Amino acid sequence: MAKELSTSAGDYTKDNDAITLNPINSVLEGDVEAMKPPQQPAAGNLHRGLKARHISMIALGGSIGTGLIIGTGAALAKAGPASLFLAYCTIGLNVYVTMTAVGEIATYLPTGVGFSGYAARFVDPALGFSLGWNYLFKYLLAAPNQLTAAAIVLQEWVPGDKVNPGVWIAIFMILILAINYIGISYFGEIEFWLSSVKVITFIGIILISLILALGGGPNHDRTGFRYWKDPGAFANYPGIGGGKGKFVAFASIFVNAAFAYLGTELVGVTAGEAERPSHTIPRAIKLTFWRIVVFYCLSILLLGMVVPYNSKELAFANKASTGASASPFVVAITISGIEVLPAIINGAVLLFVLSTANTDLYISSRTLYGLAKTGQAPKFCGYTNQRGVPVWNLVIGTLVSCLAFLNVSGNSQQVFLYFVNVVSIFGMLSWVSILITHIRFIQARRAQGVRDETLAYTAPFGLGGSCVALGFTLLFCLIKNFTVFIPSESYGDFDYKTFITGYIGFPVYIIMYLAWKWYHNTKILKPHQVDLQSDRQRILQEEERYLMLQREAEDSEVGKTRTVVRRVYRRFFSWLM
Repeated sequence: MAKELSTSAGDYTKDNDAITLNPINSVLEGDVEAMKPPQQPAAGNLHRGLKARHISMIALGGSIGTGLIIGTGAALAKAGPASLFLAYCTIGLNVYVTMTAVGEIATYLPTGVGFSGYAARFVDPALGFSLGWNYLFKYLLAAPNQLTAAAIVLQEWVPGDKVNPGVWIAIFMILILAINYIGISYFGEIEFWLSSVKVITFIGIILISLILALGGGPNHDRTGFRYWKDPGAFANYPGIGGGKGKFVAFASIFVNAAFAYLGTELVGVTAGEAERPSHTIPRAIKLTFWRIVVFYCLSILLLGMVVPYNSKELAFANKASTGASASPFVVAITISGIEVLPAIINGAVLLFVLSTANTDLYISSRTLYGLAKTGQAPKFCGYTNQRGVPVWNLVIGTLVSCLAFLNVSGNSQQVFLYFVNVVSIFGMLSWVSILITHIRFIQARRAQGVRDETLAYTAPFGLGGSCVALGFTLLFCLIKNFTVFIPSESYGDFDYKTFITGYIGFPVYIIMYLAWKWYHNTKILKPHQVDLQSDRQRILQEEERYLMLQREAEDSEVGKTRTVVRRVYRRFFSWLM
């Protein structure tokens, strides 16, 4: 059996990071039907309409969003620039290890069932059920969180007492629903250009922050690391002084850092709709490290150089929030004295929010689709129209997004932070499950004789890296909202609202796991019992047929021109995009 598994899994060969398929193994000799172009998928199935650039941009667009452009403001005001930088670097390294784990699994079996399907197949069906719904809850609640962020930004221009925030929320909600409804190819193209604008804009923000730190602004104030000295590199937690207060403040912002990184793993969800997963998924994963370094670590370092954590212009440091900005990067530009540009950047921030909310609705609909296909959600959730869109899932996601209307009667900043708490715990528990799945996947491969060199992509940190990342992720989950037990003027001895929103994921996760396990009497699979074969040959044959059609297209005159353009793009621009 081990020999058969090794042979079927050895259909990939590597050549200088270029991954190709061996047609002798992937398509049986004389199998004429297998070599015919694939038919258009019927209703009830997802369509493979996402190209390599779409996958890369969706992965990037899912990470450069509200958590980075707005959520960093709350973290900076709470803990100071040095704590902010250290927390984001720590979480970033942990996230990258998780991403490599996702890449190894998704390239081996790029199905449309998502992370829940992998967990059920490699670990325990009960874990697949718990993870699937946990991941679904995360993205169902992420969309209203983005809409809440939109309300915060828009109130800088139009106060809530003049135009009710609910008006803007409704407009955004209808827009993202329409984009998701028109089909995966159009969705991918729209998201590609939205994310492209996000990338270019954020690179501009990083450059502006560097220029301002070096004294290139209108006020010619060379701040450098001045704000690390005054008011200081580390802020004290309210009511606690000395080193203890600084440590508590530092530990308290891991929730903000984790929230900012949520979404980087969603490239694993897009595998089921990628044209050539064995090539597109590893490419997106490999670029993740540099994206974390540039878009997170570098931008956070520069932010702490140009904005003091006690700035009155910072919305999350200003209880009244009058004239304050939602994004700390806009605060930096305002402090420097640059006119007009803050309004332009605020407009870009709205675009960030729209793009991220758009992706959140997409992921929630596909996650629910995967649950339905594995019998863990109602059957109607597995229905798709002729364009491959799970329409009922979009309706459900839109209805849940109506939670954003809490802004109508509540404080937008506080509502945003509550959503951050809920979404972050569901997201971090999803990372825990992904890492457990990867650990079991490696153990199964080793038990069944599937060698690392036969895979299209292998996680560079291997089994040990996933074990270490799992330990740190569990630790982050436990300490993310420990400050609820610290007495404060606002909440007294115990902040029950933050406690509930910060830790509600634990009982939901555990109860769903135990309930499914009890009802279906499932068992944790042993390494030799894990199914590494089903769908493997079909996926390899689909990729081979795609390669054959691609070669035919490239041989045409138009195809040759596109090939040249594609090569130029990959050599000079793809590292960025």
